[in-house]
Amino acid sequence: MPATLLANRALVRLSPRDAEEDVAGFLQGLVTNDVTGRLPTYAGLLTPQGKALFDFIVWREGDDLLIDCEAGAADALAKRLSLYRLRRRIGIAVDPGLAVHWSADGPQGSPDPRLPSLGHRWLAAAGDDKEADSRYLAHRLALGVPEGQAELGDILWLETNAAELNGVSFSKGCYVGQENTARMNWRQKINRRLVVVPLDRSDEKRRKIAYPDLGLAVDHLRTEDLDPSLLPGWLTV
Repeated sequence: MPATLLANRALVRLSPRDAEEDVAGFLQGLVTNDVTGRLPTYAGLLTPQGKALFDFIVWREGDDLLIDCEAGAADALAKRLSLYRLRRRIGIAVDPGLAVHWSADGPQGSPDPRLPSLGHRWLAAAGDDKEADSRYLAHRLALGVPEGQAELGDILWLETNAAELNGVSFSKGCYVGQENTARMNWRQKINRRLVVVPLDRSDEKRRKIAYPDLGLAVDHLRTEDLDPSLLPGWLTV
């Protein structure tokens, strides 16, 4: 059995408890990307100031939406979304019956909406599949793609390269943190970027996290300090 299981990911299910409830409409007013159209899509839930709280991939299953997120953040994400639910009849809970699977070269599943070279993902029961988290981490970092609270947390959404990774819509309307995000885009004023760098070239003061086994780190650097030779091909500044 090939290693495909991403055990470090979990799924938060949003389900209508009333025939008139629109789960996609509910989430549309909260997250950075359009979840009413073609899915899966990459998006974030931000602070009112536009800083990243959670990043995730949104899937559709019938009338339900499934949020593919960090396993360690799933309960907190479900709780945060529940705060916005108010009296709407929408179920929000971690779904233990499904898991996220990944393959670097497909063909099963859907291409990662952030970057096709990240591979393919699909949702299925965990079964007896072996864990692929370490391979996925190495593959993702080799492509220079940041992810998760340890790397993105408390950083302005556009500074995480979310626009370049298809994680924000500038035409879909309001969401939490939209005002500052839209202003930064309109002014084309992004002062810092998240960049995956060799650990021996990492600036400890600017470092978000280090991966010693891979010899890499994720730094939050000023754009004027970026070395073009360290930037992935999909990122130009």
